[in-house]
Amino acid sequence: MPSSNHTNVTLSELHLIGIPGLEALHVWISIPFCLMYVVTLVGNCTLLWVIKREPSLHLPMYLFLSMLALVDLVMSTSITPNMLGIFWLHSTAISVDACLVQMYFVHAFSVMESGLLVAMAFDRYVAICHPLRYKVILTGPVIAAIGLVMLGRGLALMTPLTCILRGYPFCQDSAISHSYCEHMAVIKLACGDTTLGTTYSILVSTYVGGVDSLLIALSYGLILKAVLGLSSAEARHKTFSTCASHVCVIALFYIPGLLSMYIERYGQDIPPHVQVLMADLYLLIPPMFNPIIYGMKMKQIRDKVVQMCCRPRS
Repeated sequence: MPSSNHTNVTLSELHLIGIPGLEALHVWISIPFCLMYVVTLVGNCTLLWVIKREPSLHLPMYLFLSMLALVDLVMSTSITPNMLGIFWLHSTAISVDACLVQMYFVHAFSVMESGLLVAMAFDRYVAICHPLRYKVILTGPVIAAIGLVMLGRGLALMTPLTCILRGYPFCQDSAISHSYCEHMAVIKLACGDTTLGTTYSILVSTYVGGVDSLLIALSYGLILKAVLGLSSAEARHKTFSTCASHVCVIALFYIPGLLSMYIERYGQDIPPHVQVLMADLYLLIPPMFNPIIYGMKMKQIRDKVVQMCCRPRS
């Protein structure tokens, strides 16, 4: 593995080593990773296709779901082809600029996905607690504005971190002990005082995770209060069923993300390959399961997929 031990030389090329300690198993590990990526592409593209083709699905909930599918496709495509290149072709080299671009896309769109989960929780709150005003509150321009705000927030939060890292000279060992350019792994290779970059990344993670989780909890607390006030057991069951898919997606995104973050920062006794696998699965599993969960839980989508697939051709 190429490296540089000359601290007076600024590196222009880095090397992703994949999953440290499991290099001999890279080919075998690539099989489930490749399958997850294929399922992600097929599932999310199918979801987008169905929602685009069916006018009856042009509702706020499904428009937010379309945004989520697009974000999942970007996140998966930002890392998976590069990882498969490492596993199959031993293509480990990546320029510093390309590494920072990959890091920017991965983390900016992770922040955007978190924001979209908040928007979808708000959508469920309005639909359940204010059903008569649902289409008045969540109009097309409002939905577009929410999507742009979530995109802008992700880009705005990650731009300073990327600029900070770009200002650091990379003159340590050029090997990144990771399968993609995760920001904490990249910071470790920078020379000099990296307190600013480390502190900023922790503040952003805390802000996004804390504020978004609080807003989602608040939305579902109000939903739960409204649902428990319903007199009909059938209505309560239908409402809980409607929200179940969204709750599953939220858990699938935040639980692996929090585990990955805390293991990276405080899990010194945990083997490096476990830390890297957790970070990889955090970005691979939610995009794969999101369309499956929504396809199984939402009857409207499930029925439309069956209709389109079974519709006789003229």
